[in-house]
Amino acid sequence: MSAVSVTEPLCEPCTYDATFKVEVHMKKPLMPVHLSSQQVGMEILCLCCQLDLLIRAQVHQFQEQLKQDTSPVESDSFHRQGGEIIDRMNLCLGHLPKPVPQLEDYLDAVGLSAMFPRVEVFLIHGSPVDVLGRPAMDDYFPHIGKLNQLLVLSQQLEDDVKHLGSHRYIAHQLSVQVLSSFKGILPLSVLKRDIEANFKQLKTSLVTEEGSKMEPQLPAHYVSWILDLTHTILSSVSLLPEDLTEALSPAMAFVSSLS
Repeated sequence: MSAVSVTEPLCEPCTYDATFKVEVHMKKPLMPVHLSSQQVGMEILCLCCQLDLLIRAQVHQFQEQLKQDTSPVESDSFHRQGGEIIDRMNLCLGHLPKPVPQLEDYLDAVGLSAMFPRVEVFLIHGSPVDVLGRPAMDDYFPHIGKLNQLLVLSQQLEDDVKHLGSHRYIAHQLSVQVLSSFKGILPLSVLKRDIEANFKQLKTSLVTEEGSKMEPQLPAHYVSWILDLTHTILSSVSLLPEDLTEALSPAMAFVSSLS
């Protein structure tokens, strides 16, 4: 400590020179970027998703406040984040040919106001309000999440069956992970029934004799069955057929309309 205390500083701070001022833009690109009409549409779609989720979170907070017999109060963070998103939307519109449309008019023209009614109401009234019924886009992210979960768990199951020296937990993976991720995905109900029909026998095949030092291994026909099953799941989900993407159709139709 004594050596440090007597050491001369490596440098001393200089007087601030305003010519070296640097502006940091947290929400803007460093370089000017021109967006095409299609790119503007994609950006506005993404920003509508963000604003809609923000509104839903604030409405949920209102409901919790009412349950506690307190008056609903909008959070400061909601105002700040909501304002930032709207500012970014308006910046995007600046890339469109003149005359630049008003944000509400643009959302109506391209169909985003129908996809995001909460956003439309917020732009008109300036406050977060829930809407009657359930907008189709409410199912978008949950459905994407389910498909992704099913894809990842099937890949993991396939790798474990192929490469693990012990299949002790394969039955657990089938029941807890894969079967649970089938919930709400009706087009794959046939595969779910197939798993349920084979599950008990598969689990029994992994039972080892008491005191045995052998790690449980699936019989060859069950290995083949699981690999066929995971291949079918991975192929079906990766191709995104129409019967698996009904909940995604509003967003997919909008993106298609931009091209």
